[in-house]
Amino acid sequence: MLKIDDKAPEFCLPNQDDVEICLRDIVGKWIVLYFYPKDSTPGCTTEACEFTEAAPDFSELDAIIIGVSADSAKKHRSFIEKFDLGITLLSDENTQMMQEYGVWQMKKNYGKEYMGIARTTLIINPEGIVKAVFANVKVKDHVAKVKIELERLKAL
Repeated sequence: MLKIDDKAPEFCLPNQDDVEICLRDIVGKWIVLYFYPKDSTPGCTTEACEFTEAAPDFSELDAIIIGVSADSAKKHRSFIEKFDLGITLLSDENTQMMQEYGVWQMKKNYGKEYMGIARTTLIINPEGIVKAVFANVKVKDHVAKVKIELERLKAL
């Protein structure tokens, strides 16, 4: 897992429209990068809808919101259309980026162990440095906490 003051690893992944988005193309802005397990599941839908609702507030803070999961670009398109989402979703089907960011982890569910995505949010500054890490995220009130932390970081 990345820590505060680590340099964010470079990535290039397709978004919901199959357009490649690379970290080098978006540095210069604050980035709220959130990793989530699966499109159209209850917690992930709540999180994506809340980030969409708060997107104008983040935009005023010169921040962009990007979600990442192992779902395909096509699944992301369906998710966005179904819930009228206004955020960018990246597809990391081979999990390489998630491994580099340390969020592809061993998980346990009903006694079974498997590799999966640990719900995590990072705030990356305009220089590409990680400035906040929210690990093992609980969806309730999460977006508000991220916004408060971004405001705090920008005031430093």
